[in-house]
Amino acid sequence: MRPKFKDESFRRAMRWFYQFLAKYKWKIVMGLVLVTITSILAIVNPRITGYIVDNIIGDGRDIGERFDLLPKALLLMIVVSLSQSLIRLIFLWNFETCSQDMLYDMRDGVYRSLLQKDFAFYNRNRTGDLMSRQTGDMMAIRHFVAFVIYNIYENALLFVIALVMIFSTDYRIGLAMITVLPITALMTYLQSKTIKPRFMHIRDRFSSLNAFVQENISGNRVVRAFAKEDYEIEKFDKENGMYRDAELDAAKVWTLYVPIFEVLASLLVVILMVVGGIMCIHGSMTLGNMVMINSYLWMLNNPLRMFGWLINDYQRFTTSVMKIYATVSEKPDIQNPRYPKSAKRIKGEVEFRDVSYKVEGEPILDHVSFHVQPGQTIGILGATGSGKTTIMNLICRFFDVTDGEVLIDGADVRDLQLHTLRDGIGLAMQDVFLFSDTIEGNIAYGDPECTFEQVEWAAKMADADGFIREMPDGYDTVVGERGIGLSGGQKQRISLARAILKKPAIVILDDTTSAVDMETESQIQHDLKCLENETVFIIAQRISSLKDADMILVVENGRITQQGTHEELVQQEGYYSTVFAHQYGDKAAG
Repeated sequence: MRPKFKDESFRRAMRWFYQFLAKYKWKIVMGLVLVTITSILAIVNPRITGYIVDNIIGDGRDIGERFDLLPKALLLMIVVSLSQSLIRLIFLWNFETCSQDMLYDMRDGVYRSLLQKDFAFYNRNRTGDLMSRQTGDMMAIRHFVAFVIYNIYENALLFVIALVMIFSTDYRIGLAMITVLPITALMTYLQSKTIKPRFMHIRDRFSSLNAFVQENISGNRVVRAFAKEDYEIEKFDKENGMYRDAELDAAKVWTLYVPIFEVLASLLVVILMVVGGIMCIHGSMTLGNMVMINSYLWMLNNPLRMFGWLINDYQRFTTSVMKIYATVSEKPDIQNPRYPKSAKRIKGEVEFRDVSYKVEGEPILDHVSFHVQPGQTIGILGATGSGKTTIMNLICRFFDVTDGEVLIDGADVRDLQLHTLRDGIGLAMQDVFLFSDTIEGNIAYGDPECTFEQVEWAAKMADADGFIREMPDGYDTVVGERGIGLSGGQKQRISLARAILKKPAIVILDDTTSAVDMETESQIQHDLKCLENETVFIIAQRISSLKDADMILVVENGRITQQGTHEELVQQEGYYSTVFAHQYGDKAAG
């Protein structure tokens, strides 16, 4: 017996899918009406064929009269066939446009959902897995709407119409033919039950393969740097092999059942030839009726042959819907408050009140407290893994504190609109990410409507204007994915310009000048002093980046162990003076 939670999960996934399909339900209904018309028209030609055999070919009337009737009957068959073809063209285009429009809506909705997820979600899910939701799974759903829906309806309708017509022609033949139905129903149930878990496995293996390829393409430079091409090819072959095996495992099912449906379809012809032939010999059925019933057989055979394929397509569809729904239904830990405090723009006051933060029970920050006034510059120094970047992540509310409060302008960040909070923060992250766009587009990312003069101003503030103008296309130079083609220092300065451009209330520079030379760093520090009213947080490993700050926080093992100005901290024994001595040597001793 299937667990109840699986049934409930399936129903929720289907309801989620239907909310996208519902927009096009009347177009789909109209398409099914057209399918119904073509199915009903399929009755006509077999009846004309039977009439020709009994009343024209086999009739004893004058040959001239028969020649007059035959063209009329054939013309009617041609008109019916052309009408069917035209109506089929219309409903095929109708279902295709419905599927593409619905796919557009669904892909857009899923993408919007992904943008609302928090950092924890992306830590749990691989990029390749998420990409497969937007590609392979989406195409399985599109195929269902464009092809499977009308095919299931059409084949079921043709099957019923054919049985009705056969029974109305001769009930004895009909009774003989429905003997295959129980076997067909049993085979359909067994295939459906067997194939579903295999399709789930296929989607898992496809996601894994997709994730592997995406990761290796992104990390191609590392692979080449370590000459690990053969090693990665071996790993890829293993992933590729597992995906192939999953597909073959599913193929074993439909290769077993599809031939069974073919045999059942062929069995109908055998039944007609045996039973109908005997009845014609004994004169209890006309030859025309037998020909007519034989013409209806395709309406029985085709659905029987299609059952196996349609079950496969349906199971692929349901598997893909459940996979996508499981992704979009995952609620982010970080959400907008139900009743946010109204604020058009933050001003830049920051306070940590006894803040602690843990990940799976492991303490990252431990009772951290400090208070920053708007317009102040704060330096943060600490060893790798001490918790510096976590402080910045909590200010931006990428994560929520375990204990204590993070306050912006006196309000807990958990009570502020996420857009209001983050729109007021300019962040230049340690791991610089640039888009495959022009340099101007990357700098203007925070404010796409800004003027070129504003972009130029931000680039000058980040000491990037010089090297940008030396490039062949200047600000119109297109950088590669993640900034390929630029040096580390150039990427950092573009990232800094991007953070400054929108003139935020809080500017966070997370080790932003680590890849630039001392002269460039000095120029950037000088330019940053020209910022008006912005609260600036500078996370750095160099004392030179921090020494002019209004206040410097020293973070060790998740705690603030020292706090003060540069002059105050160099006079104290501790981590700051030790780092200062290491970096300045004899000058520090002097």
